[in-house]
Amino acid sequence: MQVITTIDELRAHVGEELSVSGWLEITQALVDQFADATGDHQWIHVDVERARRESPFGGTIAHGYLTLSLHFPPPEEGAEVKLATRLNVNYGLNRVRFLAPVKVGKRVRSRVKFLSLEQISDDVYQGVRQNTVEIEGEAKPAMVSEHISRFYFK
Repeated sequence: MQVITTIDELRAHVGEELSVSGWLEITQALVDQFADATGDHQWIHVDVERARRESPFGGTIAHGYLTLSLHFPPPEEGAEVKLATRLNVNYGLNRVRFLAPVKVGKRVRSRVKFLSLEQISDDVYQGVRQNTVEIEGEAKPAMVSEHISRFYFK
């Protein structure tokens, strides 16, 4: 596992896949906790019996925004970014697409590709990464998104 500790090292990886996380199981308890936190108790997420009977997915599925918000285990492959910054900030998203439902009981993982790095000021850099959330055993990913991060050095 490579550890990226400088902006120059990070810049060298623009356009490359940075990392692949370990697998994370989507449990009904996780989906229920997310429903409680957001107030989104739509039956396709929380009513196991009704979803089994009536849902086109054959059971409950994770909320799209749960998939977006997941923090995956540390990378199993590739590189981990550990810059010596004062502060790292989630600056937002360029785009998000939910391509396939994540059924409860499935495992997902994250593939991160580093898209760009620009210097905003003397001590601030902005990076954009693509996050593809794969569903184990399925050809279509659950989600593809572009995340923007700001790195503050002083």
